[in-house]
Amino acid sequence: MEEVKGITNGFYEKVQKIQEELKAPKNQFNKFGNYAYRSCEDIYNAVKPLLAKYGLVLTVTDELVMIGDRYYIRATAILQENAILYIKNVAYAREEETKKGMDGSQITGASSSYARKYALNGLFLIDDVRDSDTTNTHGKDYVNDEVNKKTYRSWFDKFFSDKPERLGKFLEHYKIKSTDQIDQVLKLDEIDELISKLKKESK
Repeated sequence: MEEVKGITNGFYEKVQKIQEELKAPKNQFNKFGNYAYRSCEDIYNAVKPLLAKYGLVLTVTDELVMIGDRYYIRATAILQENAILYIKNVAYAREEETKKGMDGSQITGASSSYARKYALNGLFLIDDVRDSDTTNTHGKDYVNDEVNKKTYRSWFDKFFSDKPERLGKFLEHYKIKSTDQIDQVLKLDEIDELISKLKKESK
């Protein structure tokens, strides 16, 4: 959800220029899914010279909030010229109850990074989903939502329905017993990238 306060033409033009000029390549690599992705740090490093160029300040914070009976990390990215002129974007990520190979602090840290990255994505118009399939419902729409988890699980079931040997190798590679458990070893943005990769390979 984007909020704009005290917008003037000059400030708006600076924001627009940063959005146009920002290039944040995917400098990270997931060896399990064999794909590249960008991190918060990649976006920070890419935007810092532009902030200096246009005289704006970026702050990113997060906090733990409870929605229903689950905890979420709410990240807020604010781009401002002064106390009056600013634009902000908020993103949420839910903390998983458990995640293979992670303790509690690591789970919170991963959720924080996820939420911060998508707050920055919204602020700077960065699209992590480069998929031309208009029927695709994975990716940012997940936001750790149970309904959308069922969506990507159904996608994996359909994809592997006629590929039993490949399914076996897939499960063995990720050390899981079924595709339902993929979110125990990959974050949702990583699952999104993996689905995009599998779609390209199947064409």
